[in-house]
Amino acid sequence: FIDFKMAQFSGLFSTSMIAPAPVCSRYVSVSRIPMTYVVTETCVKCKYTDCVDVCPVDCFREGPNMLVIDPDECIDCTLCVAECPVEAIYAEDDVPDDQKAFIAMNAELAKAWKPIIEKKDAPADADEWAKVKEKKHLIEK
Repeated sequence: FIDFKMAQFSGLFSTSMIAPAPVCSRYVSVSRIPMTYVVTETCVKCKYTDCVDVCPVDCFREGPNMLVIDPDECIDCTLCVAECPVEAIYAEDDVPDDQKAFIAMNAELAKAWKPIIEKKDAPADADEWAKVKEKKHLIEK
């Protein structure tokens, strides 16, 4: 028994395999556009780690005052989205326009920061920072 998703992401086969079309003799390509999830500005100085607990592939990376998602590791399972108490995680296609810079920032910082694989306590002042809107300038790299 092979789990399709796990086989796909472990490289056993490609989803761009050719499959016969049911109504004609031509072949159609079935492909998956890679998408990832993105941690946005709301996470800065909040750094709740509830999302880390549910991630099946350990794609979160920890910085001094926020988390990011490694786009090369994320399998787009959506589990982290509901776990984030400050709603800082979006599907790449749904990132608000004023937060689009965080798509590249997640990719860049994920290369420099270490994986976080267990939930940790949030900073003592996380609830107060959750209410602050403009925090991008506070990111510690």
